[in-house]
Amino acid sequence: MSKVIIIGAGGVANVVAKKCAQNDQVFTEVLIATRTVAKADKIVAEIKEHMPHSKAVFTTATVDADNVPELVGLINDFGPKMVINVALPYQDLTIMDACLETGVHYLDTANYEPKDVAKFEYSWQWAYQDRFKDKGLMALLGCGFDPGATQAFTAWHAKHHFQEIHYLDIVDCNNGNHGKAFATNFNPEINIREITANGRYWENGQWVETQPLEISQDIYYPKVATRKSFVLYHEELESLVKHFPTIKRARFWMTFGEAYIKHLNVLEGIGMTSIEPIDFRGMKVAPIEFLKAVLPAPESLAAGYSGQTCIGVQAKGIGKDGQPKVHFVYNVKDHADCYREVQAQGVSYTTGVPAMIGAMLMLQGEWMQPGVWNVEQLDPDPLFDAMNKWGLPISELADIELVKD
Repeated sequence: MSKVIIIGAGGVANVVAKKCAQNDQVFTEVLIATRTVAKADKIVAEIKEHMPHSKAVFTTATVDADNVPELVGLINDFGPKMVINVALPYQDLTIMDACLETGVHYLDTANYEPKDVAKFEYSWQWAYQDRFKDKGLMALLGCGFDPGATQAFTAWHAKHHFQEIHYLDIVDCNNGNHGKAFATNFNPEINIREITANGRYWENGQWVETQPLEISQDIYYPKVATRKSFVLYHEELESLVKHFPTIKRARFWMTFGEAYIKHLNVLEGIGMTSIEPIDFRGMKVAPIEFLKAVLPAPESLAAGYSGQTCIGVQAKGIGKDGQPKVHFVYNVKDHADCYREVQAQGVSYTTGVPAMIGAMLMLQGEWMQPGVWNVEQLDPDPLFDAMNKWGLPISELADIELVKD
């Protein structure tokens, strides 16, 4: 049906590519492009080994995603209908520029942030609205799990359960064990920048800033465990409070073990998480980039990873019947099941599957509309149906408040 380019060849790209291979009625030709083509070649080899009956045709190419002319040349040569960007968030704008120049649709899983500033927000990408709309092209932002599915969960609440959402809590638990002393489950540089930054949450029409990991509580994650969870700032909060103005408070919670926090505190204390370059033997090197180089690659954690992830959204407010209501929508995914299916750990899987689904819904026309969009602005029902089909079954809990005030 459609040709697509996947930019990136890390853990999430591996999942996106293999789910595209499973969904070969929609994705007929796929080019995986990345700076280190050997990583893309490995993904293609695994597809041939584990999914020999897929009719999708896969090829690979080298590309520098920071280079717009190089991206334009790649896109023009291959002729896709869309680009699925699972490269680094620093590269979102160059890839969007290339899509505009070549007339193809765009999807990513994380919003743009500048490489030299530990700050991420949607303003840079929202500014592309008119350019994409005028060209009849669609850009879908943040279509992973969080961001992505969590925004669809919020839209589902609004469509099916609530007249008004007043309190929103997004919760993300990785109750898994990879056996390493210290490792991150997605790109180490992005992960550590996110965690060591000040927290933020929305309350009464303004942002409230906190110290890193300052606010915590024990939260029960259904079918998984009760885990200590910490308030972070996460990008979907920015768009959700914009598109659901009845929200009085919105927070994002994530679990971290004591050993992880201890290692992170030590690394931060000695300057290894800094993004400011230092002089090292005549070269300029940011300590966090060196740290990324010595930590295990997230995709290398998959084999032997045990435990589950649980990601969900709790909403409180006024129900469709006019009465106070609390409702929880969530997914639980087992790491070992992910590895057996697509040779990935659960964090990569839960991000990669919604990216494939979002691209499918765009290509099939269910979500296709010109302009720049966040997931919660689209009908959540097709995503829910597809998540249940493609490996991320959704559960709901009514009238049980898991996250406390």
